[in-house]
Amino acid sequence: MVQLLMGPKGTGKTKTLVELVRKASAEEHGDVVCIEKDKNLTYDIPYTARLIHASEYGISTNELLKGFISGLHAGNYDITHIFIDNFYKMLSDSSEDAVIAMLQWIEDFGKSNNISFTISATADPNDFGEKLGKYYVTHHA
Repeated sequence: MVQLLMGPKGTGKTKTLVELVRKASAEEHGDVVCIEKDKNLTYDIPYTARLIHASEYGISTNELLKGFISGLHAGNYDITHIFIDNFYKMLSDSSEDAVIAMLQWIEDFGKSNNISFTISATADPNDFGEKLGKYYVTHHA
Protein backbone atom coordinates (compact mmCIF):
# COMPACT_ATOMS: atom_id res chain seq x y z
CA MET A 1 0.00 0.00 0.00
CA VAL A 2 1.21 3.47 -0.91
CA GLN A 3 -0.46 6.58 0.44
CA LEU A 4 0.55 10.00 -0.85
CA LEU A 5 -0.13 13.08 1.28
CA MET A 6 0.10 15.91 -1.21
CA GLY A 7 -0.63 19.61 -1.01
CA PRO A 8 0.92 23.06 -1.22
CA LYS A 9 3.51 24.17 1.34
CA GLY A 10 2.01 24.89 4.74
CA THR A 11 -1.05 22.66 4.46
CA GLY A 12 -0.12 20.28 7.30
CA LYS A 13 1.32 17.33 5.38
CA THR A 14 4.27 16.84 7.72
CA LYS A 15 2.07 17.24 10.80
CA THR A 16 -0.25 14.56 9.44
CA LEU A 17 2.72 12.32 8.61
CA VAL A 18 4.12 12.69 12.15
CA GLU A 19 0.74 11.72 13.64
CA LEU A 20 0.60 8.67 11.37
CA VAL A 21 4.13 7.67 12.43
CA ARG A 22 3.10 7.91 16.09
CA LYS A 23 -0.01 5.83 15.45
CA ALA A 24 1.90 3.18 13.48
CA SER A 25 4.59 2.99 16.17
CA ALA A 26 1.96 2.36 18.82
CA GLU A 27 -0.22 -0.07 16.87
CA GLU A 28 1.88 -2.03 14.39
CA HIS A 29 3.66 -5.23 15.34
CA GLY A 30 6.73 -4.51 13.24
CA ASP A 31 9.35 -1.84 12.86
CA VAL A 32 8.44 1.65 11.64
CA VAL A 33 10.91 3.79 9.69
CA CYS A 34 10.67 7.48 8.80
CA ILE A 35 12.98 8.93 6.14
CA GLU A 36 13.38 12.69 5.88
CA LYS A 37 15.71 14.80 3.79
CA ASP A 38 17.15 16.89 6.62
CA LYS A 39 16.99 16.97 10.42
CA ASN A 40 13.60 18.60 10.93
CA LEU A 41 11.68 15.83 12.71
CA THR A 42 14.23 14.80 15.33
CA TYR A 43 12.01 15.82 18.26
CA ASP A 44 8.67 14.95 16.64
CA ILE A 45 9.10 11.27 15.81
CA PRO A 46 8.73 8.83 18.73
CA TYR A 47 11.86 6.95 19.78
CA THR A 48 10.15 3.67 18.84
CA ALA A 49 10.34 4.62 15.15
CA ARG A 50 13.67 4.69 13.31
CA LEU A 51 14.27 8.21 11.99
CA ILE A 52 16.70 8.42 9.08
CA HIS A 53 18.15 11.64 7.70
CA ALA A 54 18.62 10.96 3.98
CA SER A 55 21.14 13.79 3.61
CA GLU A 56 23.60 11.80 5.75
CA TYR A 57 23.60 8.99 3.17
CA GLY A 58 24.01 10.99 -0.02
CA ILE A 59 20.64 10.01 -1.46
CA SER A 60 20.53 12.28 -4.48
CA THR A 61 18.89 10.26 -7.26
CA ASN A 62 15.78 8.18 -7.72
CA GLU A 63 17.91 5.06 -8.15
CA LEU A 64 19.81 5.71 -4.91
CA LEU A 65 16.50 6.06 -3.06
CA LYS A 66 15.40 2.69 -4.45
CA GLY A 67 18.69 1.15 -3.34
CA PHE A 68 18.41 2.73 0.09
CA ILE A 69 14.88 1.39 0.62
CA SER A 70 16.00 -2.04 -0.59
CA GLY A 71 18.96 -1.93 1.78
CA LEU A 72 16.74 -1.00 4.73
CA HIS A 73 14.67 -4.10 4.07
CA ALA A 74 17.70 -6.31 3.50
CA GLY A 75 18.99 -5.27 6.92
CA ASN A 76 15.65 -5.58 8.72
CA TYR A 77 12.89 -7.90 7.54
CA ASP A 78 10.67 -6.71 10.41
CA ILE A 79 9.90 -3.32 8.81
CA THR A 80 6.15 -3.00 8.31
CA HIS A 81 5.85 0.69 7.43
CA ILE A 82 8.13 3.26 5.82
CA PHE A 83 7.23 6.94 5.93
CA ILE A 84 8.96 9.41 3.61
CA ASP A 85 8.73 13.16 4.25
CA ASN A 86 9.33 15.75 1.51
CA PHE A 87 9.48 13.09 -1.21
CA TYR A 88 10.19 15.48 -4.08
CA LYS A 89 13.22 16.95 -2.31
CA MET A 90 14.85 13.50 -2.43
CA LEU A 91 14.25 12.93 -6.13
CA SER A 92 16.68 14.03 -8.81
CA ASP A 93 13.93 13.71 -11.41
CA SER A 94 10.52 14.87 -10.18
CA SER A 95 8.81 14.90 -13.57
CA GLU A 96 5.39 13.30 -13.54
CA ASP A 97 6.62 10.20 -15.43
CA ALA A 98 9.59 9.72 -13.06
CA VAL A 99 7.43 10.19 -9.97
CA ILE A 100 4.85 7.71 -11.25
CA ALA A 101 7.61 5.20 -12.05
CA MET A 102 9.09 5.66 -8.56
CA LEU A 103 5.72 5.27 -6.85
CA GLN A 104 4.99 2.16 -8.92
CA TRP A 105 8.35 0.70 -7.88
CA ILE A 106 7.58 1.53 -4.22
CA GLU A 107 4.14 -0.05 -4.55
CA ASP A 108 5.57 -3.24 -6.10
CA PHE A 109 8.36 -3.39 -3.51
CA GLY A 110 5.85 -2.90 -0.69
CA LYS A 111 3.57 -5.65 -1.98
CA SER A 112 6.49 -8.07 -2.40
CA ASN A 113 7.80 -7.41 1.10
CA ASN A 114 4.61 -6.64 3.03
CA ILE A 115 5.60 -3.03 3.73
CA SER A 116 3.22 -0.07 3.71
CA PHE A 117 4.45 3.35 2.57
CA THR A 118 3.15 6.79 3.47
CA ILE A 119 4.75 9.66 1.59
CA SER A 120 4.37 13.43 1.85
CA ALA A 121 5.02 15.67 -1.14
CA THR A 122 4.68 19.39 -1.70
CA ALA A 123 2.60 19.74 -4.85
CA ASP A 124 -0.90 20.58 -5.92
CA PRO A 125 -2.79 17.29 -6.39
CA ASN A 126 -4.89 18.95 -9.10
CA ASP A 127 -1.78 19.27 -11.27
CA PHE A 128 -1.41 15.51 -11.69
CA GLY A 129 -3.27 12.97 -13.68
CA GLU A 130 -5.12 9.82 -12.77
CA LYS A 131 -1.99 7.65 -12.55
CA LEU A 132 -0.65 9.69 -9.65
CA GLY A 133 -4.11 10.28 -8.22
CA LYS A 134 -4.54 6.61 -7.31
CA TYR A 135 -1.98 7.11 -4.51
CA TYR A 136 -3.36 10.41 -3.23
CA VAL A 137 -5.17 10.50 0.12
CA THR A 138 -6.68 13.58 1.65
CA HIS A 139 -5.30 14.87 4.92
CA HIS A 140 -6.41 17.47 7.39
CA ALA A 141 -4.15 19.95 9.16
